[in-house]
Amino acid sequence: MGSAGVPVVVGLDNGGTSNNATVLTVGGRFLVDGLLEIPSEVRAGPDAAIEALARALDGALAQTGVPRELVRAVGLDTPGPASAAGVISSRGSTNFSQPAWRGFDVRGALERRLGLPVVYHNDGNAAALYAHHVYFGAEAMNRSSVSAIVGTGLGGGVVEGGRVIAGAAGMAGELGHVHIPLTGLLGPKQPEPTCACGFTGDVESVASLTGIERNLLPYWLTRYPDHPLAAEPVARAAKLVRGYGERGDALARDLFTQQAVALGRLFTVAANFTDPHAYFVGGGVVEAAPEFRDWFLATVREHTVLREEQAAVATFALVPERDMAGARGVAIAALEALRAVPEPGPLVA
Repeated sequence: MGSAGVPVVVGLDNGGTSNNATVLTVGGRFLVDGLLEIPSEVRAGPDAAIEALARALDGALAQTGVPRELVRAVGLDTPGPASAAGVISSRGSTNFSQPAWRGFDVRGALERRLGLPVVYHNDGNAAALYAHHVYFGAEAMNRSSVSAIVGTGLGGGVVEGGRVIAGAAGMAGELGHVHIPLTGLLGPKQPEPTCACGFTGDVESVASLTGIERNLLPYWLTRYPDHPLAAEPVARAAKLVRGYGERGDALARDLFTQQAVALGRLFTVAANFTDPHAYFVGGGVVEAAPEFRDWFLATVREHTVLREEQAAVATFALVPERDMAGARGVAIAALEALRAVPEPGPLVA
């Protein structure tokens, strides 16, 4: 339960089927230990979805016993693509497919509905921010990190000095669409992987559930034609393959090795571009049995090429508590916004 009289911020994680909410005191203590989920109503359109987010906030306050008047700000994350200001892409997205969502200002609409300041990040950035602050703790504002979140697509985020780098249009940290070298990554006669975005050979075309279904599994089933997954529809087989990987199945391990190598090559790019203190991996691929999870992260690290000086200071780790990472990450962002120091004046006339 909340501490009497202590101001808070609320984090709201919006998804295709559910919203999760959390409450964070201005002193940095989370008041919610697990998931607080309700239906997101995104398929019913923007108006219904905004009301669902408002209900999620009210539910979190009721759960923690915090009065509404103690809420100082709200953090919101949604799946992308969206601008840094929280405007859904004019082309829509998987979760926001109805025409009414295209170009919809979800952050502004929620701010008007709640009458509170709302800070926005996409879900990959939110998870990246949470991983960064949990791992570095008191040193978070002096550290940098890159996170890759493997899901239906490949999300992620770049954090510098404890804050997400959003970019001019909000597209920074779209790591899934970074091109990586394919030489030595593909198997014999394996076609070059294509991404739904139209790119060939980006990270998402390999390291994502979509990449498994579209590119990896069809190829590896030609190498293992008698595999039980050959009898399944490819969409279902793609969701089952991780279970085989956890049991040490040869096809699955070959497939996930390609994903781990792809992430290693992505992190190699990051090492030469941002030189972060930490590399985080999250998503369904690491929400698995400990042996598989540890093997996967070790394979990512093995294929990340670092200079000796970088290897001496860099760390590799998993994004913790992924189900709660989005809500907690945007709660941290909202708290950071409250604490923000005004920018200094110009240094030159």
